[in-house]
Amino acid sequence: MPTILNPYISFRDNARDAMNFYQSVFGGDLRVSTFGEYQASEDPAEADKVMHGMLTTPSGLVLMGADTPNSMPYNPGSAISVSVSGDDEAELRGYYEKLSTDGGSVTVPMEASPWGDIFGMCTDKFGIDWLVNVNGAQGATGAP
Repeated sequence: MPTILNPYISFRDNARDAMNFYQSVFGGDLRVSTFGEYQASEDPAEADKVMHGMLTTPSGLVLMGADTPNSMPYNPGSAISVSVSGDDEAELRGYYEKLSTDGGSVTVPMEASPWGDIFGMCTDKFGIDWLVNVNGAQGATGAP
């Protein structure tokens, strides 16, 4: 198996909602394990919190996330963004639209970029920043 890099997003008390939302955006199989299932927290209030969530999509994307235990600091912010790119403009525009609506916001509209791709940035309803890029020839055409 090759070495792979997957985004792993931390949440505070809403990882299940976020991972279900990402499944509605990207499709695929979502597996969720709780702190209670593995007796991973001594705090009974954390039993149903997500210890590990993993979404695997039909196109091979893997996104992971979990709730941060109450005993650990949680520092949300924009120190990291998740980037999704590829050649399928319709697929990528669909992701962008779903991520940026229903409580999300558009940072940069999806449009032709100076480097010849189609590019957009948005923030989803959980405060996660996303960069969406349609590669190459499609972007060079300036197609919407």
